[in-house]
Parts: sequence; C-alpha cells; structure tokens
Amino acid sequence: MTARMSRLPAIATGALIFALAQPAFAQKPISKPPVASILTWTQKQQLERYPAIEKVYQVNTVKKGTKVFELPTAATQINPKVKFKGKSSSIDAFMKDNRVSGLIAIKDGQVVLEKYALGRKATDRWTSFSVAKSVTSILMGAAIKDGFIKSEYDPVTRYIPELKGSPYEDVSLRQLMTMTTGVKWDETYSNPKSDVAQSGQRPFSGKHPIEINPLVEYMSKLKRDAPASTVWNYNTGETDLAGIALTRAIAGKSLSQYASEKLWGPFGMEQDAIWMTDKAGLERGGCCMSMTLRDYARIGMFMMGGGKIDGKSILPDGYIDDATANHVPAKQAEKGASYGYFWWPMEDGYRAVGIYGQGIYVFPEDNLVIALNSASPKATDRTQSDKAAALIGAVRTAANGD
Repeated sequence: MTARMSRLPAIATGALIFALAQPAFAQKPISKPPVASILTWTQKQQLERYPAIEKVYQVNTVKKGTKVFELPTAATQINPKVKFKGKSSSIDAFMKDNRVSGLIAIKDGQVVLEKYALGRKATDRWTSFSVAKSVTSILMGAAIKDGFIKSEYDPVTRYIPELKGSPYEDVSLRQLMTMTTGVKWDETYSNPKSDVAQSGQRPFSGKHPIEINPLVEYMSKLKRDAPASTVWNYNTGETDLAGIALTRAIAGKSLSQYASEKLWGPFGMEQDAIWMTDKAGLERGGCCMSMTLRDYARIGMFMMGGGKIDGKSILPDGYIDDATANHVPAKQAEKGASYGYFWWPMEDGYRAVGIYGQGIYVFPEDNLVIALNSASPKATDRTQSDKAAALIGAVRTAANGD
C-alpha cells in the first residue's frame, strides 16, 4: 500500500459492531416456521440466502428502467496482490479465503477489475444490510429537491406527529440521519431486553401500515440521554424511523417506487433491486436491499457524479458534500468516529458499509469506485475490517497505477 492510500477510519471494535450491524427482528419472514435470525445463519445458509433473500423475507421490488448506465471494460485489467500481516495473496485467493463473493473497481468510468467467487454469477443479487441506509440518504435528498420535504432541518414531528411529547419532538431530520438525537437507546444484540431487540418484536395491528407502525409507538416511549447534537449514538430504530418519515413525505408512494422513479430507472441500473420490508410491510430505511454487484458500483458512480442524471442533479445543491461530511460531535470525532447522512466519511472519500462485508467505496479525487460483497464469518470484527482495508487499498493502488 502506498503512502497515498490512507487508512480507513478507525472506530473501536465494539462501536463498529453496533454501528454496522442490523437486527433481523423487524423483518417479516415468509416461511413457516419463521427462519432463524439472519445474524445466526450458517456459512452454507449465507451462500444460499444472501443472493435470494426474497425466498426468506417479504420484499418489495425497485424496478429498473429501459436504459442501462454502461460500464465498459477497460482494455487493461488490474490484478494486484493483497498484503496482510506479511502474507501476499492474489485477488482470487484472497476472495476465497475471506468469503468475498464479488469485487469490482471502476476507474475513469471503465471497469478495471471484476471478479466473482463462492459460486456467485454477475447476474446474482446480494443483500446489502446497512448499505441500504445510504440509499435512504439519497432518497431523502431527492425528496427535499422535489419539495416533498422542505429541509433536512425540518422537525421529525412534521412527518411523524405521533412523536410529539416524546424526546423526538425537538429533533430534526438532519439529527436523525446523523444519529445525534441524544435519545437513549441500547443497541446490544445479545440482550433480548435491549431496545434493538424489543423494538422489532412489536406486532403490527393489521391496520394502515403507514399511519400505524409498531416502531413509531416504541420510539415514542424512549427517554432522552443527552441534548440533541451533543453525542453520536448508533440507533438502528432511528434509521427505520427516517424511512417511515420519508414514506409519509412522499405520500402515496412506497420507498421502492420512489427509488425506482428517482434513481433506479433514470440512472440506468441493470436489474431490479429488492428491498426487505418490516412487519407492517414498509421498506426498512436502514436495511436490506439486494442488487447486483454492478448496481452497487453504479450507486457509487451516481454519488461521484454529483447526483446528476442526464446532466441534472436530483439532489439539492451541496447535499452530497454535506451527506458525506463528518457530523459526529468533536469529542467523539477526535477518537475516530465519523458519520454523515447515513454515509461514512473517509479522509479521501466516503463509503457505504454493511455487516458481513458489504461496501461501496468512493474516491472522488481518483475518479474511482470500488464495491464488494461478502459472506464474512462474523458480522464484523477488527481483523475483518483490517483485511477489507488491505483489499481496498491494494485495488486502489493498482487502479491508480501506483
């Protein structure tokens, strides 16, 4: 790795697990008996279900359009070695050893590397986990541009009035997206009494899924832990809350429909995506879209291109810069925490990430996008994060000709 490849932002291992993990509790299974938690799947089940999540959970479809954003193959392909703790591996060997199912790099608009493993084909979708948050961020910006939402500084209660009188009464959409609400939340996945466990267990009453959502009821009863904007605390419930607010703002459309109309169709994604829904049938703002590897990369291309489609931006002026800047309060930022509007800033770019090794890495100054999907053995840990950094660094160095 050369000097120009800076290390990906470091966050304490425990915080990283909380920040990237998504519980399986809120999804609506379609099998009987219900499938075990997605966090407990065996490695065999990962390979069977990650490409076909629609066979396990209820989903909605994000439809593609009639055109495709072309990703031509460069005349010269890269095939770097990945060095990690004194060992050098080929890309193919590294992917096999670390259960990476797909890896693609697009430099100056051309594919310079595209590889698949674990039996995956280029046409296979793969589940995103928390990468879906970054798509929600894009759709939030589009809704502001379209006038469905006046501003990211709008109070959450403008769209979810049931939260009046709760700690969210004085919270803005911006604070929701940056996870700086100050609302007390326990994200301990191993504790069945934690907020992240209990919030997803609330049953749906069977009434109107948008107007009556069990997550909103749960979130309305939380307590305040600190003044808004003073602390960053990863809160899975708030990511889904943002999705509910957005769904209400674009009244009459689902998030899947809006994503199709604003991004998937016009930009030219090559294949329909699917988006997992909660128990009420609403797409989860914070989790679990599935798409092809090339469409993951196209999301990065869209962002790197300034959010423009056919020369016109679908996002407000400056939105991408703000969404990918670090909004973590200073004391936590000094310790390495970095978070934007559901995007993770890096020193020289930004990324969208999900547990078990999903990611989109955008390096604007290099005109480079790298995307990968995996079925990592663990949701996340320090060694896996370091290996991902080594892989991305090797690909970036080779793509830049360094």
